[in-house]
Amino acid sequence: MAIPSFLAELRALVGTRPLWLSGVAAVIVDEQGRVLLNRRSDNGRWALIGGILDPGEQPADGLVREVQEETGMSVEPERLTSVTVSPMQEYPNGDRAQYLDLTFRCRPVAGEPRVNDDESLEVGWFAPDALPPLDDYARHRLTLALAGAEQAVFSFDPRVSGS
Repeated sequence: MAIPSFLAELRALVGTRPLWLSGVAAVIVDEQGRVLLNRRSDNGRWALIGGILDPGEQPADGLVREVQEETGMSVEPERLTSVTVSPMQEYPNGDRAQYLDLTFRCRPVAGEPRVNDDESLEVGWFAPDALPPLDDYARHRLTLALAGAEQAVFSFDPRVSGS
């Protein structure tokens, strides 16, 4: 699985130490209310489609790029649905990272989904009541995106700010 060149350069300096990265994820909903998911090639699990933002990249632009790269589809981000922090991720090569994830609800604009790069084994549309197995973190973000709230959801612990 390819990683962005900036990240490869950073990994050359820090090795497998944990990194804090910005990520985006798409909850793409078609006219039938189905959700597009991909089965990742790095771990074989079903997931939301998304990836890492490039330095200086606007989140919605990065999201559209990631969806295009992974599925060949064009999407339009409709709204930001959640701002979350992922659990610490450890990859097969030992790299560790944690993500500030911005999840967007999107609508398809053009193209038919297909495996378009080496990051996915398959892609598919799923009814919300017939999803493949998803990890708890992906399921949480998907649930928030499908809930229909107009504002993005985020966590806030007043004990941290002293409020």
